[in-house]
Amino acid sequence: MTLSGRAAIAGIGATEFSKDSGRSELRLAAEAVSAALADAGLKPSDVDGLVSFTMDGNSEIAVARELGIPELKFFSRIHYGGGAAAATVQQAAMAVATGVADVVVAYRAFNERSGTRFGQVSPAAAGQVNSSGVDNAFHYPMGIATPAATVAMLARRYMHEYGATSEDFGRIAVIDRARAATNPKAWFHGKPITLEDHQASRWVAEPLHLLDCCQESDGGVALVVTGIERARDLPRRPAVIAAAAQGSGPDQYVMTSYYRDDLPALPEMGVVGRQLWEQSGLRPGDMDLAVLYDHFTPYVLMQLEELGFCGKGEAKDFIGGGTLELDGKLPLNPHGGQLGEAYLHGMNGIAEGVRQVRGDAVNQVDGATRVLVTAGTGVPTSGLVLTAG
Repeated sequence: MTLSGRAAIAGIGATEFSKDSGRSELRLAAEAVSAALADAGLKPSDVDGLVSFTMDGNSEIAVARELGIPELKFFSRIHYGGGAAAATVQQAAMAVATGVADVVVAYRAFNERSGTRFGQVSPAAAGQVNSSGVDNAFHYPMGIATPAATVAMLARRYMHEYGATSEDFGRIAVIDRARAATNPKAWFHGKPITLEDHQASRWVAEPLHLLDCCQESDGGVALVVTGIERARDLPRRPAVIAAAAQGSGPDQYVMTSYYRDDLPALPEMGVVGRQLWEQSGLRPGDMDLAVLYDHFTPYVLMQLEELGFCGKGEAKDFIGGGTLELDGKLPLNPHGGQLGEAYLHGMNGIAEGVRQVRGDAVNQVDGATRVLVTAGTGVPTSGLVLTAG
């Protein structure tokens, strides 16, 4: 038995992306789920499953109450921040494929700019009464207490070992902002940057400039997953889940795994990639585009290597010559990514993957029928291969 081709994303929905939503996170979740159901041509009464992140503040039963979902037969939550994004779809697909549920909605909603800001120091992260608190207690007292600071450690080592430069990182930011500039839903719509702008932006944690770091956003995104046959009877062209995977690597920590022999690596993404190619029967060269989790630019280069698009240390050369442009060999993040559109823990990237295989994306890649989507990197993570239905 395989999960491949057994389920599809039949609807997507989102709120606007802002820096101050002016409403509760529960309302954002309800709005996103309502929009996704409308997109799929379904009603709240059709839903019998909900999936979200452990970090989401909106319980499944609260979302169900707000929307009038009468009964839930399946509910699940995934840990590790942005690494959960594609895994919520995997959970939904497994429930549908095994008959546990018929229509499962994955959602994520937060006020991450006007409320709790993930980019700032959080003493509570090191004070948790669990093993994650113990892990963080090793490096928080040393001042490595923000996501950018932890990633900076690995980025510096990557530069040292493979000769990558800050300009190489900056090329990712420039590409994402160029795509956001032509996406009316993006926070940075109409605001492209140059490599010079990237280099002139202030340091956050060397070698990371401000423009190497994703934004902080308010908003919500939801995805409707159902069986492939039912999806084909609904109004929108389905995005078939050709593969879905989770992965954690050896000596895994969160954001940076300090004690690995090979520090500048993301083996957890390698675990995901191998499963995606095996499940789908496809290879990196078969992908029409990639929606890669871009909370920090160095991790985009490292993902390309871990997923098999190029060898270790070769991403800086792979991305040259227009490879990642819309008409290139591997178009990257046509929506603008988390650097340009919004930071919704990767869920907006999945929605973009759906739009691309439907053929109705604002920055549509010609002939896109096979899309790779990844979730958070540096943490236990997940990924999808979506194909046109």
